[in-house]
Amino acid sequence: MTDTTYKPIPRATDYVEDRNLPRLKLGLRPSLLLVLLAVFWGVFLLSISLGSVSIPFDQVITVLTGGEAERRSWTNIVLKFRLPKATTAALAGSALGVSGLLMQTFFRNPLAGPFVLGISSGASLGVALVVLSTGTVGGTLLAGFGLTGDFMLAGAAGLGAGATMLLVLLAASRVQSSMTLLILGLMLGYLVSACVSLLLYFAIPERIQAYINWTFGSFAGVTWDQMPILAGMVGIGLVIALGLSKSLNALLLGEGYARSLGLNVGFTRLAIMVSTALLAGSVTAFCGPIGFIGIAVPHLCRTIFNTSDHRILLPATILMGAIVALIAALLAEVPGYNVILPLNAVTAMIGAPVVIIVLLSQRNLQKSFGG
Repeated sequence: MTDTTYKPIPRATDYVEDRNLPRLKLGLRPSLLLVLLAVFWGVFLLSISLGSVSIPFDQVITVLTGGEAERRSWTNIVLKFRLPKATTAALAGSALGVSGLLMQTFFRNPLAGPFVLGISSGASLGVALVVLSTGTVGGTLLAGFGLTGDFMLAGAAGLGAGATMLLVLLAASRVQSSMTLLILGLMLGYLVSACVSLLLYFAIPERIQAYINWTFGSFAGVTWDQMPILAGMVGIGLVIALGLSKSLNALLLGEGYARSLGLNVGFTRLAIMVSTALLAGSVTAFCGPIGFIGIAVPHLCRTIFNTSDHRILLPATILMGAIVALIAALLAEVPGYNVILPLNAVTAMIGAPVVIIVLLSQRNLQKSFGG
């Protein structure tokens, strides 16, 4: 009778590490997170200092600490324009990065994201239904409706993103191939875009122009009155995502294995759907459909930290998403010139090369997704 050797069942935290790559020491990863945090604050302050009007760095610190700048106009620029814009960029970048990470892990596909799978398009449809039917005042969407209009806009975007996510989940239950699901998500995005085009065709010119300006993307349209709504929705979405870190690690092993570990896959799916809808929907509502951050940032974090452990990836993605969004906003404003570029064009120029380089250089990318 021959002896049989049984291999122990691997744990989720064992599997998500790529054994073919040199591992970072565990103590180094918290240090890298601290470095990212320092970089974030540096870029945050830099984005407030630079612009069409350059403000000395020490004057920015003075204003942020409650003092008065040498020129009163600098104080107004910092507090009324640049600080809310930088805060919005940080919130939006974190939200888009985490929503992309959730999608990539859930579908185990490196190209998944809120934009690719049509979720951002669904949020755009919700906004289009509200904006093109109620109109705008000035250049700000629903500005004439005050706080009620803000809730209408955020709610419509969240419902649109959630409905699209639900359709993708229904398709996922019937489709085994991740590539087929990715194509279905793209087709769903095209279908939603077609609905938006029909709404634009029958809308009046003023509303069409306002909607088109919104699609370019911008972090400058959120006021301090609107900030609690955006921050609240993003905060809830991030808290849900952080609470799913261990569940996301288990999903990398596949749904069947995750169930054997005792994971409630149905509840996890619902939590991921709610978190993604809140994150992508709120950002799309207030900032427009911003692409590439959701796809590029998770890959950057996996490459820098050399791990797929979501206990590390989630906080890293929050910080890296904020940094990338702040840099994109800074480049879009063209410091020293009175020129503002479309934000989506800048994020595409940053994000697309990052994704291409990561996909070409990281041979073991699929192992990060349980492949």
